[in-house]
Amino acid sequence: MKFYWIKTHWLIKKLFPQFVWSIASQHKKVYLTFDDGPIPEATGFVLEQLRNFNAKATFFCIGDNIRKNPDIFRQILAEGHTFGNHTFNHLNGWKTPEADYLENVRLCQDEIDALTTDESRLMRPPYAKVTSAQSRELRKLGYKIIMWDVLSADFDQSITPEKCLENVLKNIRPGSIVIFHDSQKALRNMSFALPETLKYLKENGFTCEALR
Repeated sequence: MKFYWIKTHWLIKKLFPQFVWSIASQHKKVYLTFDDGPIPEATGFVLEQLRNFNAKATFFCIGDNIRKNPDIFRQILAEGHTFGNHTFNHLNGWKTPEADYLENVRLCQDEIDALTTDESRLMRPPYAKVTSAQSRELRKLGYKIIMWDVLSADFDQSITPEKCLENVLKNIRPGSIVIFHDSQKALRNMSFALPETLKYLKENGFTCEALR
């Protein structure tokens, strides 16, 4: 199993203060986020669960998936959730020249802009891998770069659904930004962990809000 931070270390946050890792809050609010959609099965499941618990979330969408599934993207908007740019082809910024990376972000934004007049400029770099130069240019373009402080690791097919749930519940706090994935790869773990997470949050007085 690959190493990754389940709970983002305080030092990482301090080293990269230009990114949003969590939202300071004295209230029991959390921010569920979903990467890599929209796709019919996974995103449809997520929307149903959020509806069941009257929860709002933020979807960081791949441009090519928006192009292929525009009706699902419209459903995300219609149900009161927010969205962000996750590049057009899920690019690793560390392996992509700056100009190519920014062009791929633009292509994703074109798909978004074709379906909504909402001028939100949230962005999450795939794999959390973005160079300083890419980040600087994205922020000049008005993007707010959203990371997370709680990683479900639902994409990791070597862990059990129960471990995925534990990753969330042991680390979630008021103001946490939690990352799930509405992808086929993550569906087994996410489809178990998400309803249980929503149930836990409701029973413990948390509200789930969308990022703006």
